Amino acid sequence: QVQLVESGGGLVQPGGSLRLSCATSGFTSDYNAIAWFRQAPGKGREGVSCISNSTYYSESVKGRFTISRDNAKNTVYLQMNSLNAEDAAVYYCAARVRRPLCSFLKWEYDYWGQGTQVTVSS
Repeated sequence: QVQLVESGGGLVQPGGSLRLSCATSGFTSDYNAIAWFRQAPGKGREGVSCISNSTYYSESVKGRFTISRDNAKNTVYLQMNSLNAEDAAVYYCAARVRRPLCSFLKWEYDYWGQGTQVTVSS
């Protein structure tokens, strides 16, 4: 049974940093794509970053966020720097295993975590 568990969210001041973690378990193969999506109140869920054989970023976070993975720990990280109010959202990690290529289309993902809240406020 595949499980994704996010952690690391919280309250941060504008300009600050946070590192989100997505602990994964239950995969039968190491060949998958893991993405981070976010959803702000009243808005749709948008993809911000993805890692498979390469890394991908949305234009809104490029240069500020960094995605990485530690295969020994089965964990994917999202380092978020220079946070601003527009980054405030619930952040979800998602896994695509049937076709393990990066995508920012939420319906292409097979498994989701429960989300972690990121609040940016002074």
